[in-house]
Amino acid sequence: MNRRLFAVVCCLLLAGCAAPAAPSPSPDGDRLGVENGYAATDDLAVDASDGLNESELDAVVARTMARVEVIRRLEFRKTVPVEIISREEYLNGSSRDTTVDTPAERAREQRYEAAMLVGEDRTVGGAFAEIYGGSVLGYYSSASDRIVLVSGNETPTVDRTTLAHELLHALQDQRLSLLGGADNPDERMAHTGVVEGDASYVEARYEQRCGEQWDCIDRPASSSAGSIADRNLGLYLTVYAPYSEGPTFVHRAHQRGGWAAVNDLYVRPPRSSEQLIHPRDYPTDRPASVIVPDRSTAAFDRASATTLGEATLFAMLWQQRAIERGTLSSDPGPYSAYNYSHPVTAGWAGDKLVPYFDADGDDSSADGYVLKTRWESERDARQFARAYRGLLTESLNATAESEGVYRVPAGSFADAFRVTREGRTVRIVNAPTVDALDEVRDP
Repeated sequence: MNRRLFAVVCCLLLAGCAAPAAPSPSPDGDRLGVENGYAATDDLAVDASDGLNESELDAVVARTMARVEVIRRLEFRKTVPVEIISREEYLNGSSRDTTVDTPAERAREQRYEAAMLVGEDRTVGGAFAEIYGGSVLGYYSSASDRIVLVSGNETPTVDRTTLAHELLHALQDQRLSLLGGADNPDERMAHTGVVEGDASYVEARYEQRCGEQWDCIDRPASSSAGSIADRNLGLYLTVYAPYSEGPTFVHRAHQRGGWAAVNDLYVRPPRSSEQLIHPRDYPTDRPASVIVPDRSTAAFDRASATTLGEATLFAMLWQQRAIERGTLSSDPGPYSAYNYSHPVTAGWAGDKLVPYFDADGDDSSADGYVLKTRWESERDARQFARAYRGLLTESLNATAESEGVYRVPAGSFADAFRVTREGRTVRIVNAPTVDALDEVRDP
């Protein structure tokens, strides 16, 4: 039986479900703050702890839409359908493809291996599935124009902040943009920081009004399919960076020029995760152009270049304990959960990662890469190079084979590395063996 229908039947049989309050009349000439007859200030006689029937859900959604309008100062153009599913249904319906068949998928494997977040013993798709499966609370689908909320309890309950967050995504889609077309993953992270930062900022301001200005439904007890601590924390940090740094970035824009300045972020979005982490760098401090000439032999095929970015480099060093882990929770922004700024990575100016595939076969463990990073000063470059060498020798037990050349003998990152610094540039060459380093990039 459909779980929402099951809740309705139980309510009818037990006669224990309160009907939602009657809608407020729409004020003439002013629709902002009123949706489907429900005003932002309406009280609803709804007990959400044991699930919502159809009419209760409709009332809660309409009132939440009205409240999002009041906070965000934008009017919905149409009502957004909301569906509640169990976590089991979500897991059964979500894609868990962990194959690596195409060159693009193979290049993605190299990107996360270069970031020391997903080693050769697993796939990136499998690692992401572990993170998303137990932590997703809801999502908005632009393609189907609907919101799906994932209930972690036996009864299909609604989390008020998740509902407000996903409704803001629908409002973005109707009135602003969901920001696509980024040139690389780091720029895509920055764009996501605007979209998710705006939604999380509105969610936080919504929650601030609950109990003080607004009567709000109770939040269900948290229930997920396992702790994030049981999974890849560093990889999780790359996923969470837009949600952590985005709200403070949006808040700074709102302080400067109100919601008009926030709306302008959709026209001129940030270009890098650096600008998310350091809002003062937006919009003037753009990523430096980094070029990696091809100096490989016929043993390797060059793939399309990509970018790691400051947030991912921070996650790399944090995951491998090459920096003090406590700084993550030290002095975050006013609406941020974490602090992604660290002296070792704060001087990032740009980078380029070029994957190289073994030309003789499809064995990804025989692939390599060149990661060229550019820094604001020689001091910044020295700091990063020192931290990276420490990552190799202390975290991965690498042995120094010669000047700047290291070999990790075992584990999921077992490979050879050559680390060199020239002025403000730090270059890392990776290959399956020490001898193959010169074939990936002739020094």
